[in-house]
Amino acid sequence: MSSENDAKYQDPEFRAQLRLALISGVGPRTNVILLEYFGSCEAILAASNSQLQQVTGVGPKLANKIVKSHEIDIDREIDLCRDFGIKILTRKDDLYPHLLQEIPDPPNIIFVRGDLLPCDSMSVAIVGTRHATSYGLRQAERFAFELSKAGFTIVSGLARGIDGAAHRGALKAEGRTIAFLAGGVCSIYPPEHDKLAEQVVKNGALISEAAPLMKPMAGAFPQRNRLITGMSLGTVVVEAATRSGALISARTANEQGREVFAMPGRIDVAVSHGCHRLIKDGAKLIESVDDIIDELGPLAKPTQVNQTTVIRHPAEVKLNEQESCVLQAISVESTDMDTIVEKSGLPIQRVLSTISVLEMRRLIQRISGTTVRRI
Repeated sequence: MSSENDAKYQDPEFRAQLRLALISGVGPRTNVILLEYFGSCEAILAASNSQLQQVTGVGPKLANKIVKSHEIDIDREIDLCRDFGIKILTRKDDLYPHLLQEIPDPPNIIFVRGDLLPCDSMSVAIVGTRHATSYGLRQAERFAFELSKAGFTIVSGLARGIDGAAHRGALKAEGRTIAFLAGGVCSIYPPEHDKLAEQVVKNGALISEAAPLMKPMAGAFPQRNRLITGMSLGTVVVEAATRSGALISARTANEQGREVFAMPGRIDVAVSHGCHRLIKDGAKLIESVDDIIDELGPLAKPTQVNQTTVIRHPAEVKLNEQESCVLQAISVESTDMDTIVEKSGLPIQRVLSTISVLEMRRLIQRISGTTVRRI
């Protein structure tokens, strides 16, 4: 951990905020109410039992937990995070995802194992049933793969079924993927996804509101789902029964002002019925990745480049040096191959192969066999 983090971890208000975050029953909404009443996290922890019970939603049990919060060993949690390279982010930290800031109940503290990057602001969630068919698994992996190639970060929950397939698709594309967990980032569930979790850490991040070693509890999964959808510009549902967590996620995404997409399936398969209901209720039916990109492409955020604000296509943030060189040689007007070779300084074979990649990422459009233009 950096000296900057060391300083933060010794700050009394941060330590009070972390202590509050580790108290069962003090969620984001209760935390906001407490802060409005007492003014700071330190003041909350210094309050008496009777003072705490004056706050709406705080009963005797929760007040007693807060009064006894000094028993929580937060130094142990901080040391554990240091040992495992886990970042503890508050809403004031620059690395805290800006999309999460926009939801009604953002977590006050998140634990991040891995790295968050600016390009993660262009994220798509892929969710669905744990009891997926071979068709569902295949499509979830394919859509994740193609969205990754187009420059999107894939967000899911590391669960069995569709979630796991989505993460694997992103990893197969060598793209970024983020998993939100119901338990701690060092307590992987299901256990058979332990190796998958390690791959996610290397190519993105595991994120949780829970302490690193906390086991997932049943009630934590719906809370986790709001973060999956909140982190994403849109949520893709691939197979869901009529009563499933994926449908709850879709409803949450809609309430958060995010796009909702649903993949149709066979009418005689139970896990198709939830997606069909979503489509009837107004979710966008998707048949290809283009259906998603057409909706989300215009949502690209402004990015600072050399003190100049520019709008960047999501795929642009993941280009290698050769791809960037070729893209810069292509104009919004018709550009022929000879011009691209001359401007890029690359052999024609490399230019042709790179153009195929840029075309797949929907950054350029082929006009004829020898001319392209930038989109």
